[in-house]
Amino acid sequence: MTFSICVQQNDFDVGQEYSALIAGNAAAGAVVFFVGRVRDFNDGRLVAGLSLEHYPGMTEKILEQILAEAKLRWDLVSARIIHRVGELRLGDQIVFVGVTSAHREHAFQAAEFLMDFLKTRAPFWKKEITQEGKNVWVEAKNKDGEAAERWDSDRNSASS
Repeated sequence: MTFSICVQQNDFDVGQEYSALIAGNAAAGAVVFFVGRVRDFNDGRLVAGLSLEHYPGMTEKILEQILAEAKLRWDLVSARIIHRVGELRLGDQIVFVGVTSAHREHAFQAAEFLMDFLKTRAPFWKKEITQEGKNVWVEAKNKDGEAAERWDSDRNSASS
């Protein structure tokens, strides 16, 4: 079993990450991964790029905690989280979440959980560079918080 996180400036190769997830894991019958990319719009603005900042050490600790929680909730074979920081252009890859499990429902749910908590708990600060050349800090969205809250609801309903 391989579980890992990485915060890096460099791009990643999705094919290599997929191969690493399944390498030597014949029990991994289900593989789910998500790749987030820089898009050209957000909240009615035209976006030219992103700048992502973080606190080294603290960010990795939180990502490890999120991954550990996913391991407790689902029967996973392996998982990998990569989050990029620094200056990113349109179309650049920002995040990779890959999960393997013997069962697809575990892989799908774990991948969604990881993304929901990356959006709400991971200490990354995003600044958009608009096509007009302005810098705009990206604030947390209510829908992301609501998505993460449902996992807490799931836990509470399962324990009652």
